[in-house]
Amino acid sequence: MKKINLTFALLAVSALFIVSCNGGEKKQTSETTATEVVKTGLGQSAVKDTVSAANVLQVAQSLDDFKTLVVAVKAAGVEDALVNTGPLTVFAPVNAAFDKLPAGTVEDLLKPENKSKLAMILKNHVAPANYPDTQLSKEAKKGRKLYMASGNYLVVEEKEDGIYVGGTKILKTVQVSNGWIHVIDNLLLPTE
Repeated sequence: MKKINLTFALLAVSALFIVSCNGGEKKQTSETTATEVVKTGLGQSAVKDTVSAANVLQVAQSLDDFKTLVVAVKAAGVEDALVNTGPLTVFAPVNAAFDKLPAGTVEDLLKPENKSKLAMILKNHVAPANYPDTQLSKEAKKGRKLYMASGNYLVVEEKEDGIYVGGTKILKTVQVSNGWIHVIDNLLLPTE
């Protein structure tokens, strides 16, 4: 009996080993491996994942309407925050929103010495929570404000023509792997 139990135990261990090794082959799912990211000192945003559903940063990078936003995100050094698992709700201003600022403002914000100021502005566009448009509508009916990653709160309202956050109308909503993107055409500038 002990010999049979030993045989079964050896077979079980062997099967477990074979399954865990997956036949000795490792499937590569990204162009930049985690080891390469650690060696170069780059963050999670440096991993090129072509298999998973797109996250906030990947969607923004893929659309021409968000070119200025992507440049600002990189200049502020907050790109890794937009690829985290979330959930995140990002109120993403289109290029035209940046164009509404006084001449030279965007260029000034992109300077290295203004990195923290730019980061604060961008954090004022991110709610570290799950807010699809249906939830935003519920929050508006309850008269609640949204907590933003900047530490500020923004008023959410539902008007006849749609949902507004911080006085800015949401134009479109897109679900991404780590949350939601609500497209807006104004910047949500911090009050401080």
